[in-house]
Amino acid sequence: MSEHRRKQPQPQGGQGGGRAAARRAAQRPTGRRADPSRGVPTASHSDSHEPEPSYGGRAEARKAAQRGRRRGAEGGGAGAGGHGGGRRGGGPDGPGRGRGGRPGRKRLIDYPRHDKYGWRRWVPSWKLVTGLFIGFLGGLMAAGSIAYALVEKPQVSLASKAQNNVYLWDDGTPMVSTGGEVNRQIVGIEQIPAAMQNAVISAENKTFREDSGVDPMGIGRAVFNMAKGGQTQGGSTITQQFVKNAMLSQDQTFKRKFEELFISIKVGADMEKPDIMAGYLNTSYYGRGAYGIQAAARTYYGVDARELNPSQCAFLATLLKGATYYDPNGNPSIDANATQKSNTERATKRWRWILDEMVKDGHLEAAERAKYGKFPMPDPPKKNAQLGGQVGYLVDLAKAYFINNNDKYTAEDLAKGGFEIKTTFNKKKVNALNKAVTDIYKANIDPEKRPKTDTHVQFGGASVEPSTGKIVAIYGGQDATKHFTNNADQTGAQVGSTFKPYVLAAAMRDGVRDPELGPEQGAESRTKVSPDKSEYNGKNKLKIKDYNGDIWTNEKGEEWHQRNDGDENYEDINLREAMKVSANSPFVQLGMDVGIPQVREAAVDAGLLADSLPGGSNPSFSIGIADPSAIRMAGSYATFADNGTQRDPYSVQEVKKEGVRVFKYDKKPQSTFDADIAQNVTDVLKSVVMEKGGTGTSAQLPDGREVAGKTGTTDGNKSAWFVGYTPQLSTAIDMYRLDDNAENKNRKFLEMYGTGGQDTIHGASFPADIWREYMTVAMKGKEALKFPEPSPIGEAVYGGGVPSPEPTPTEQPSEKPSEKPSESPSEEPSESPSPTESCEQWNGCEDGGPGNPGGPGGEDPGGVIGDPGSSTSPPPETGDPEGGDGGGLFGGQGGRGQ
Repeated sequence: MSEHRRKQPQPQGGQGGGRAAARRAAQRPTGRRADPSRGVPTASHSDSHEPEPSYGGRAEARKAAQRGRRRGAEGGGAGAGGHGGGRRGGGPDGPGRGRGGRPGRKRLIDYPRHDKYGWRRWVPSWKLVTGLFIGFLGGLMAAGSIAYALVEKPQVSLASKAQNNVYLWDDGTPMVSTGGEVNRQIVGIEQIPAAMQNAVISAENKTFREDSGVDPMGIGRAVFNMAKGGQTQGGSTITQQFVKNAMLSQDQTFKRKFEELFISIKVGADMEKPDIMAGYLNTSYYGRGAYGIQAAARTYYGVDARELNPSQCAFLATLLKGATYYDPNGNPSIDANATQKSNTERATKRWRWILDEMVKDGHLEAAERAKYGKFPMPDPPKKNAQLGGQVGYLVDLAKAYFINNNDKYTAEDLAKGGFEIKTTFNKKKVNALNKAVTDIYKANIDPEKRPKTDTHVQFGGASVEPSTGKIVAIYGGQDATKHFTNNADQTGAQVGSTFKPYVLAAAMRDGVRDPELGPEQGAESRTKVSPDKSEYNGKNKLKIKDYNGDIWTNEKGEEWHQRNDGDENYEDINLREAMKVSANSPFVQLGMDVGIPQVREAAVDAGLLADSLPGGSNPSFSIGIADPSAIRMAGSYATFADNGTQRDPYSVQEVKKEGVRVFKYDKKPQSTFDADIAQNVTDVLKSVVMEKGGTGTSAQLPDGREVAGKTGTTDGNKSAWFVGYTPQLSTAIDMYRLDDNAENKNRKFLEMYGTGGQDTIHGASFPADIWREYMTVAMKGKEALKFPEPSPIGEAVYGGGVPSPEPTPTEQPSEKPSEKPSESPSEEPSESPSPTESCEQWNGCEDGGPGNPGGPGGEDPGGVIGDPGSSTSPPPETGDPEGGDGGGLFGGQGGRGQ
């Protein structure tokens, strides 16, 4: 240690020396008299001018200062007047002093905490947490008590009040006021069978008679789903369902859920279980406009509620799951999955399960259960007389459209009434279409005279504005109160050759594939087709090939021989002429060359629903084995009428509830085809109607008004169509025989050979006649607009074995005469194959082609190669009234094209 370090001063007089003295001095508080026995001088406030005690070293001084700071912190922390930037408290007035030297005071709520430093100051104490929790619970209980006192128990009599729905024509004039079909009658618990009560308990709430009526978990799930933006869930107890049914507002909001919770608590505490059960069954919706168990018993079984047996009770309890999907009558207009068949299967399965649960729960004896082995099929629906004729179909269509195209209101809400629905239906056009169908039916169809051929005849129709998408008229059947299926909607009737325009549109838009490349080809390798320059093989029983030239076969290795209607042969034919006479072979082969996926896409882009189109790549896809509705067919042809702009058909313009608009149609159109493609399709379809020899000439309108359209007939002559349009209106008419009075499993389409006294029914017959009569009235007074003149499109394509023409060689003068004279005739065959050679190449002719021996043969139903062929006849100048029948090899699976 350096000798030059400054020495510390030595203690003087009575002051102790060394570390012990420093320690004693640091421990002695200011103003406190010391113990005389220590021999240490006394300190007081009067001694303030005395010098501070000296310590034995720096370490002792530092420790003393730290102890002083701690005592200052314990005496009040950093006071308001202290040095806020100090590390541990104490200000200029001394350690532990506040403003003016006063000790700091604790607060009522010690947060941030006064005696902690750094991040610990912000951690609440257990006392604070406990206090806040108790306060929160107290506040919640107070709020709950107030809410409980304010809410009222539901009144079934108020819930049973329902208003009418008012339906308006397109011009705003009244069509009909409905609501009479909503029947509701309150009955006491003594009139409700115990079996009905037990069926509901076994199916929905087994602990009903013991529980408090509230399921907190169920309410929590509903609130959580609302918070996520998902679908809400109903109350999971019968009490909560009763409250939900009885609440006049059905809005799925936090406010309504909050009210529902406290009402349910009050109901569970104040109402007896039998009264809750009666309230639930009297306010529940059972479908078909029936609210309450009494209305349901009369609607489905024609009896009072007290007369229901356990089997019927189990079925009615099934409907509480959702009548749309469990009513055996079906609701396909609301949901395509709610068909009669699907609904019956669902209802039967749940009905059986409920009966079994009743046995397990001790509500039904096993011996009694054994009596109910057959499903209790309910009565057919009954409609109010004011919904007769076409009005019932119009109302059903508008209801279904509104329900499926809004996010708030359900079928149950609509059944309660109070809505004003402005439709797109034009009264004049609806009446005109109804009259046209009725006139043709009465003049030609006679079930009494021809019971084997004229029974079960049905017509359907729809009319759509191309410029708006409005459905201005439909024909759904003879009477909505007697025939319950809307024939304008999807019925299952195949469309036949009215599908061919989609094949042509795909060929012009996407083009045919290069046979040298793979099946998935881009636009650069495809050749877009010209309807006038392109030629295809139109022979009957043409052997269909894949785009690359391979013979097409199904999974069994069977080939497809495409037939034309009446076994007509058309030789090589351009696509305009093929459409005009409705030849099948060219369009089946064209569909294979383009690709079935592209054809399907074109049909959807025009406006058909994808679920109405069959899957797979069967060649017959291109000639109409799909079964879209008349509405969709009219709407898809309207896309071509409006130069490629597609609009979904719609039936509701706007809806008001209590004077406030709650829905307005606002969908935007889409341009799905270039105008030149749509205009060329229209021009080809105009040839079908306006040119001599076309299959649709019977649909021509007076005064030379331009019409484009297509006829269609299907395999087995089971349906016939005519779809056509002017620039202002597109209309589809279909005809079929459907035995829909039989049980669901036997529901089938019947042949129409001999129907109406005609050998066969074609689209050019009754459907075209109805179309012409209706459109004559519908277009009366309208300007006779012409279709746009199309621009040439596409290139020449040769398919189905048609040879490509060789380019004409340019003759060049010879400088010297030939040394050899020309031989005539030439011994070398021409490069262009003869008809026979062409047949050999494609195996599609009937005279001596390979595997198809020549000579006259019977009519080939489309069998495999090796069946005897029919004799070849020259192509007629004008084809059969219509080229339909596309049989093919699968015995009826391949639709006849029309």
